[in-house]
Amino acid sequence: MSVLIIGGGQAGLQVADSLRSEGYSLPITVVADEAQLPYQRPPLSKDYLKSGGVPEPMPLRGPAFFAEHDITLIQGFAAASVDRANRTVALDDGRILGYTYLVFATGASNRRLSCPGASLPGVHGLRTLDDARRLHESLIRATNVVVVGAGFIGMEFAAAARSHGCRTTVLSPSDRPMARTLSPDMARWFIPAHERLGVELHLGQSLSHVEPDARGKVGAVVSESGQRHQADLVVAGIGVTPNDQIAAESGLDVQNGILVDEQLRTSDPRILAVGDCANFPNPRGNCRSRIESVQNATDQGRHAARTILGLGSEYNALPWFWSTQGPYRLQIAGLVDPRNDTLVLGDPLASKFSVLGFRDNQLVAVESMNRPADHMAARALLGSGHRITRELARSRGFSLKSALRDLTPLPA
Repeated sequence: MSVLIIGGGQAGLQVADSLRSEGYSLPITVVADEAQLPYQRPPLSKDYLKSGGVPEPMPLRGPAFFAEHDITLIQGFAAASVDRANRTVALDDGRILGYTYLVFATGASNRRLSCPGASLPGVHGLRTLDDARRLHESLIRATNVVVVGAGFIGMEFAAAARSHGCRTTVLSPSDRPMARTLSPDMARWFIPAHERLGVELHLGQSLSHVEPDARGKVGAVVSESGQRHQADLVVAGIGVTPNDQIAAESGLDVQNGILVDEQLRTSDPRILAVGDCANFPNPRGNCRSRIESVQNATDQGRHAARTILGLGSEYNALPWFWSTQGPYRLQIAGLVDPRNDTLVLGDPLASKFSVLGFRDNQLVAVESMNRPADHMAARALLGSGHRITRELARSRGFSLKSALRDLTPLPA
């Protein structure tokens, strides 16, 4: 009996940690394709890059963790192929590792710009520690920064660039920032919020090409409308794709990630998938979901460990997220659907408010701006199974904290 985990991020290490915590005493091996000790990724686009930030990674586990828990960590090598018939994995250095259970925790990779000029020096992505280190050095010298894409990573980076005093422009084909993942109310609020930071937003503008300067480095970004934006640093934040190629080549079912069942097992019951690469049946949305968040990675890691140990049940963890963009701390509980009915609590003008999202007249998601108490109450409410209707939320004196306080226990 042995467990082999491909991926040294949040999800993969959580599987290993939880197996040991649950009493599993047999061999565990983690294959991490980066040479560094596994580290936390979320700070890379936030604290790491802001002016005065410390360019040191935050480890996911301390250096002694692996020896203390008898976990073999293979660093700097990637899985090349899986032989399901013989239950082996070949690494890119030729080593062959066996497994009884295999866990894909392979994460996701950045989408890359495909326009002319996309490979010029000065055009960057942001996913790994090496990416962040290069950007940290570049920001110190940069004057004009253009961010292509207005998702979470793009807007977090834009705020970080402004903290360095860079002229910062965001170019996006969407009519509002983070349009796919936020309610229209919250997404539209971010437009003047970032403009107050000094970010220039050019929404509804698609990228045409990147122009070189006289030295052959990036010099400008040109939109399809012909607008030219001077740039000595360009960051692409146009989304990610799941790392599911090896799984597909081994014959596993994939579709926008590796397809898994309610217990996170793939079409091969000896193989599981967790985190950014896993497409799972989400009972909270009545749909399949692939969620890119620390919460999902760690909760699925714990759940996969229990599945391996025969203790599994249906995965039903409440999703929650956060994003820090300058002085703005956004926290989300539940899955936001831009089509949901919404209700705003608090004062958007004071940058302290929450947007409640309802589906079929039931509260399903809460976005909170600089209101951490609302976020914690929302997580408890949404996880409780109680029904919070729009009518209740509109009643005099309603707040998320009062609703939580007034809950009566559900019958067993």
